Amino acid sequence: MNFQFSDDYTLQNDSVFLRPLIYDDIQYLLPFALNELSLWTYSLQSAAGEEAMNNYVQNAINSRFNQKEYPFIVFDKKSGHCSGCTRFYDIQPLADTVQLGFTWYGEDFQGTGLNKHCKYLLLEFAFEKMEVCRVEFRADLRNKRSIAAMKSIGCTEEGILRSNGYCADGSRRDSIVLSIIKEEWFDHAKANLFKKLST
Repeated sequence: MNFQFSDDYTLQNDSVFLRPLIYDDIQYLLPFALNELSLWTYSLQSAAGEEAMNNYVQNAINSRFNQKEYPFIVFDKKSGHCSGCTRFYDIQPLADTVQLGFTWYGEDFQGTGLNKHCKYLLLEFAFEKMEVCRVEFRADLRNKRSIAAMKSIGCTEEGILRSNGYCADGSRRDSIVLSIIKEEWFDHAKANLFKKLST
């Protein structure tokens, strides 16, 4: 794996701009925390409310500092507004694997195609810059919308982890595991996803 925890990684195309999350980004994210509480229904870490969002951002930044995760803030270029967050986590240099998740977008940006643009840039970075062999995705098994989005970008379903963690409300959740591996990315997944960016 070829990856350094730099503050310089920015990813963009004509539709989206991703840059490393910083604490001052609270100003962009707080409206989601206060006004769109349903965003956190399936989250392992809720960011509903001002205190929770502050903790969410601080924990993400600390994880980058400790070289465990790499969080991005996402901006929609068409509107010029912040649309949400995403991150690489569970970065495993010895295994050449990474997980991609903690992804959420405001209600106005869901179903717009923005997610596909983000995932294309992130997967391209993971496979072609970080040089990983596998990108893993997980979701609450009840989160049908998220699972459908993962499959639409080329993920293969691998199985279910039963009662593998707590939800933000304290209940237990089953998690579905999906992935894309290096050979699939270069063989067909990249081209297929790129075609969907214009639809």
